[in-house]
Amino acid sequence: MNPEQIRFTEPGPSPVPLLADRFRAALGAAFGRKYWGVDPLIRPSQHADLQANVAMALAKELDRRDPREQKRDPREVAQEIVDRLDVQDVVSEVRISGPGFINMTLSDKWIVAQLKRISADERLAVRAAVLPQRVVVEFSSPNVAKVMHVGHLRTTIVGDAIARILEFLGHDVIRDNHIGDWGTPFGMLIEYLLDFEGGTVAGLDAFVNDTGAFYKAAHARFESDEEFAGRARRRLVALQAGDEDTLRYWRRLVDVSMRSYNALYERLGVKLTDDDVKGESFYNEILPQVVDELEMNRLAVPSEGALCVFLPEFRGRDGGPKPVIVRKSDGGYNYTTTDLATILYRLDELRANRIVYVVGDEQTEHFELLFAIAQRANFLAGGAVLEHAKIGLVTDPRTGSKLKSRSGEAVKLSELLDGATERATAALIESGRGEMFDDATRAAIIDAVAMGAVKFADLLVARDSKYPFDLDRMIAFTGKSAGFVQYAGVRMKSVLRKGGLTPESAVAPILIGAKEERDLALHLLDFGITLEQAGAAAEPHQLAGYLYELARFFTAFYEACPVLKDGIDEKTRASRMALCAVTLRTLVTGLDLLGIPAPDRM
Repeated sequence: MNPEQIRFTEPGPSPVPLLADRFRAALGAAFGRKYWGVDPLIRPSQHADLQANVAMALAKELDRRDPREQKRDPREVAQEIVDRLDVQDVVSEVRISGPGFINMTLSDKWIVAQLKRISADERLAVRAAVLPQRVVVEFSSPNVAKVMHVGHLRTTIVGDAIARILEFLGHDVIRDNHIGDWGTPFGMLIEYLLDFEGGTVAGLDAFVNDTGAFYKAAHARFESDEEFAGRARRRLVALQAGDEDTLRYWRRLVDVSMRSYNALYERLGVKLTDDDVKGESFYNEILPQVVDELEMNRLAVPSEGALCVFLPEFRGRDGGPKPVIVRKSDGGYNYTTTDLATILYRLDELRANRIVYVVGDEQTEHFELLFAIAQRANFLAGGAVLEHAKIGLVTDPRTGSKLKSRSGEAVKLSELLDGATERATAALIESGRGEMFDDATRAAIIDAVAMGAVKFADLLVARDSKYPFDLDRMIAFTGKSAGFVQYAGVRMKSVLRKGGLTPESAVAPILIGAKEERDLALHLLDFGITLEQAGAAAEPHQLAGYLYELARFFTAFYEACPVLKDGIDEKTRASRMALCAVTLRTLVTGLDLLGIPAPDRM
């Protein structure tokens, strides 16, 4: 089942899908059944709440249908649609303007009814899928024995957000940390460990203390010492053959690396544990089965001693079909074979309907080849969907190139997070609010601001786009920052606290008076549809953008519509408290789905 084919339990509170259905019925009634499925092109309007732009495009289509007829006027087409449009229960006014725009103003009564529905529902009227999918989300996926760097930030937090959103929508989500824990580097690392001055215990201590330095030293010796390189290659053969002593050292290297990764996941608030790890080594035993299936399907053929797949649509530098090696001439397997085995396992054993790979866009060609081979090999005969959720680079704001440290190496993720914490601490001290809190509260605020800043700045950008890493902008409390969104939540909590209410107890009828109240109310109606779209496209930036706009609409409401000020009548006060409450619940839920904390104080 494709993501766009997901069906939900009931209509949501967003007006756009509801009005789109009503327009389709009107189009069918006016012009025949073939127009029932036409997109009515409903968009926000500067002159009303929404506008449908379908009449202009439809007039051209109707002209083409019978060129002998007089050309249709788009305004006349719009009028024919409006004459058959049944929206009185949702819309208070429908007007045709310009060349055929159909402008609609939503009924305040309908808006209030939807807010009541959202407020009364613990899920904020977000619909659950009728036929939940089993979705594997592959994310983070560092290479064991290497330090996690800034490049892992996006794959880790974007994947975590995708998994959280899909779970909230009712899908069965399997998180998969597909770590690189097999292959050529491990023969080199184990031999370097065995040769380490002071013994293997000292070597493991050195590996723990500075994994990057240990790896670089091992690699330098591999490149310069042929005798050592020969031993490393033989050690790799022993590892692949299942030699117990070799496996014991391999497990130690993997365990040490995973402890460091788990510490970073915990710091970032990412839902990944050891139970979610299935590294490349996990699929070792089924690699021969994969090759057998490719041969049976006549996809894999001998070529210069190796076994290769040739797909005519993928061309090499010589213009001929590009060879994709699935078994090397020495009988070994490679990255592509392992990835095909991973697909087979996820489909046959996990029964996945959808597999989302949250991986850098530099691997686009690899995934295009991989998915094409899986399709040709009939791995996807059950209708499962494979998606490469491409991740763009985090760049240096000065050069626009890949972000690196002063030494020219990729910036360590731990150093990046330390920098964010330092900036958040300095920002709190400069604000003069640091002394207002005890040590534990102050530390919690700094952590929430720092991690929230790093994650929100990243998640606000479309995942396949590059973005410059700028800590000063991230830590700011204004503009498109986590600080601005989190502080809006703090204000909402403060209003409710001072009013003696909780988000659950502020349930008075909501009245719509001021424009700012209405703008905020309308935005609240779109929370569910935003989540559905973000989940279907695996694009958390849609939710992050929604939350920024929610904070912006609330801030305008907060400044224009006093809640606790003397002289406000009781009904208005109770209504505005209820509006604060449902906005807070929406904001906190949305931030949680991005893995971002919503602090009580800042």
